[in-house]
Amino acid sequence: MIALKDVDQLGPDEAVQELARLAKEIAKHDRHYYQKDAPKISDAVYDELRQRNTAIEAHFPDLVRPDSPTKRVGTRPSEGFGKIAHTLPMLSLDNVFNDDEVREFTKRVRRFLRWPEDETLAFTAEPKIDGLSCGIRYEHGKLVQAATRGDGQTGEDVTQNVRTICDVPKTLCGDDWPDVLEVRGEVYIPTTEFAAMNAAQEDAGKPVYANPRNAAAGSLRQLDPGISAKRPLRFFAYAWGEVSEPLAKTQYEAVQNLDAWGFSINHHMRLCQSADEMIAVYELIERKRATLGYDIDGVVYKVDRLDLQTRLGFVSRSPRWAMAHKFPPEQASTILEKIDIQVGRTGALTPVAKLHPVTVGGVVVSNASLHNADEVKRLDVRVGDQVLIQRAGDVIPQVVKVLNPDREGRAAPFAFPTHCPCPLSTPAVRELDEKTGEAGVITRCSGEFACPFQRVRRLEHFVSRQAFDIEGLGKKQIAAFFEEGIVTEPADIFTLKARNDDLKLEAREGWGETSASNLFAAIEERRQISLERLLIALGIRHVGQTTARLLSASYLSWQNFHSAMLAAKDRMSEHFIQLTALDGIGDVMAVAIVNYFAEPHNEGLVERLLAQITVQDAIPPKNDSPVAGKTVVFTGKLIEMSRDEAKANAAALGAKVAGSVSAKTDILVAGPGAGSKLKKATNLGINTMTEEEWLALIGN
Repeated sequence: MIALKDVDQLGPDEAVQELARLAKEIAKHDRHYYQKDAPKISDAVYDELRQRNTAIEAHFPDLVRPDSPTKRVGTRPSEGFGKIAHTLPMLSLDNVFNDDEVREFTKRVRRFLRWPEDETLAFTAEPKIDGLSCGIRYEHGKLVQAATRGDGQTGEDVTQNVRTICDVPKTLCGDDWPDVLEVRGEVYIPTTEFAAMNAAQEDAGKPVYANPRNAAAGSLRQLDPGISAKRPLRFFAYAWGEVSEPLAKTQYEAVQNLDAWGFSINHHMRLCQSADEMIAVYELIERKRATLGYDIDGVVYKVDRLDLQTRLGFVSRSPRWAMAHKFPPEQASTILEKIDIQVGRTGALTPVAKLHPVTVGGVVVSNASLHNADEVKRLDVRVGDQVLIQRAGDVIPQVVKVLNPDREGRAAPFAFPTHCPCPLSTPAVRELDEKTGEAGVITRCSGEFACPFQRVRRLEHFVSRQAFDIEGLGKKQIAAFFEEGIVTEPADIFTLKARNDDLKLEAREGWGETSASNLFAAIEERRQISLERLLIALGIRHVGQTTARLLSASYLSWQNFHSAMLAAKDRMSEHFIQLTALDGIGDVMAVAIVNYFAEPHNEGLVERLLAQITVQDAIPPKNDSPVAGKTVVFTGKLIEMSRDEAKANAAALGAKVAGSVSAKTDILVAGPGAGSKLKKATNLGINTMTEEEWLALIGN
């Protein structure tokens, strides 16, 4: 299938197929989000799926499916909990994403009510908490039950867990509350508490949570309330379900009453008299986002008068009188607390912004790359600045711009170091561009193999996922082993077990007999390694996964490759000419590869490593497959296999796997979350297909 057609270009048959696909896809992601607390795609991608489904249904109203996502909220409750039927449905909100849509929302409300343009219509605006929705029922002022949203009609019974939340009153304050009151709001975890939770998870060797929302959902939905009680859960009240008598005449007054009865409410709620005021509150809250202490993903607008809310009523799965104005999905603002310099395995000095943690695109971000000295100067980022952070697709977070450059008392400009921050403090130099003779953008430590930072980064790279991928040997363990002199080069890893009578790894802090035994077993499993992985692991400059795969497929064995690189020291030799003739290997990369093996230190390191391992020959690529010779790019989230597995399969079938889209690209395989690559491929008219279509094409 070529890239998804615009809705207005779909025919009825195509619309039927697309609605079926979307219903299945959205239902699957609902289960991951609501039942498993483990979303597989970002909120932005999920919103795009729902928006497309809604647009098709609006265009083809006769084709709306019985299982349409617009007819349900969330997913059915997990079987592990008791069920509670909501007296009034717990619906979700429709979303808007720009100022024009906010204005259209207010106009739509006025049209429905036939409200004159010259007559004031008030709305509330409040932060949209990114947590888990919950309804808590009180009878005669006593908490009697609590339930999650579930599918909107029936939720999970989490009464005992909710009783453990410190700011949920067990008995209401005052005496003017209704006899029956179901308070609705959001269970969340403050960002500082979330950071502490993840630090504890790391120390215990357990997986960390992706974001506070997942942590809150997982903490509330524990079958053992004792576990929930140990988690730093909090609750914001902002709405209600069944009540035995009206709470107030307006939304704003009703929420103030919830405050008086003992609930925590969000004091950033504001009353607005126009769309412009609503947008102004949105912009103010967005600026404050980094300092709120909890995650939000937008601002919620509601018609203030409750009698008007009743007149407006509901449509499908959401109220007509409320709307969520979502923040840009892959951007957020936060405070730059510090600028650190990191030294990479090739000696490159990279400035890194240390940030007040903020959730961007579903992931908590506390670091962002500033790339190089020129970028720091261009952005003029300084400690204490409020900065806009961007995270798109697989790109690491980066600073887009400073949001408050004119503030008083701003710190002095950042001075980029002239020496490596390693203990040797060797000079840091701007390398020259070999073609132009001018200084490049990268500053490198001149210490090379003497620099301990570079040596430990090379070891971290050696055991990384795409290289030797040794389970139980991550950055933390490598750093500790290097500092103690236990592992100073790759070959040392494979002699750990033989040296353990002296090392006694199992007796060291953080280790035990089981963990030490597991590590030794994992190392043994990697004594046989593919040529491609070895080439990645060596950390040769400019040689990543794509280049390693190309070299592996071209030379097929370590012996062939190694002898050719030694012979290629002579730049006039046939071996050097053959190397540069490979598609994707230019002169700069070829020189870097040849220089690596010309360096005596590297040759010794490789020789000692090869004494410990066996390098497997590469399998000659197939030439009769339907993708042989074609250039393929993978983007987005793949479901049936990992990205690495997909690339390896494609290469084994004779395809050339590229990391970016160009006019030479033949096929783009796009999964959920595909972004700029998909757009570029569409503009270039490149054959774009889904993962399912790709698997059908290659017969797997």
